[in-house]
Amino acid sequence: MTDIFHEVEEDLRREQAKRLWRRFGPYVLVVAVLIVVGTAGWRGWIYWREQQAAATGDRFVAALQLAEDGKKDEALKALQDLSQSGTGGYPVLAQFRAAAELAGAGKTDDAVKAFDAIASSGSTPPLLKAMARLRSAMLLVDTLDLAAMKTRLDDLAATGGPWRNSARELLGLTAWRVGDVEAARGYFTEIFDDPTAPQSTKARANLMLELIRSKVGDAKAPAKT
Repeated sequence: MTDIFHEVEEDLRREQAKRLWRRFGPYVLVVAVLIVVGTAGWRGWIYWREQQAAATGDRFVAALQLAEDGKKDEALKALQDLSQSGTGGYPVLAQFRAAAELAGAGKTDDAVKAFDAIASSGSTPPLLKAMARLRSAMLLVDTLDLAAMKTRLDDLAATGGPWRNSARELLGLTAWRVGDVEAARGYFTEIFDDPTAPQSTKARANLMLELIRSKVGDAKAPAKT
């Protein structure tokens, strides 16, 4: 009797399994296929990205070699093409190098526009945006008035910013050039008093402070109230 009940129980289980398979089996197969296809697709995409990155890297190195060989126009064209069609971080690197090539060729206005375009692009990381703004300001330090330079760099010169002392140095040089000696003194003093400023930057700031003292003396003490 026990064997009969056991066989009936097994038959019921098999019948239940068949019903479940008829009901849900196709969905199980679809999910299994999707998992296999998805895994293969993901691996294929990773491989494609790696190949694209390697190819873009080769193009970047080739463009740099053209520049080293003195083929400036060809290098600039290759870098500009790479900035449009490259992958990963290479497009922004190509933009930086292309702008630097323009500056090196004496095409200051074009170089400034190129660096400004990098700084204003939504795809440029924040740290590189700031670097592009500084590079642009470096090209303009001999021509801009102080108000225009402050518009470009005031926020970068604020306390705590990673590029603050580079921005302060450019602002100080601009202030000195236009004759605003006390503004220049203020910027260079901020650099010199910053304990985190690089020693080379502090040395240049101290040199400018000594030059200012030799021209106009020490800063005036604030009036007593």
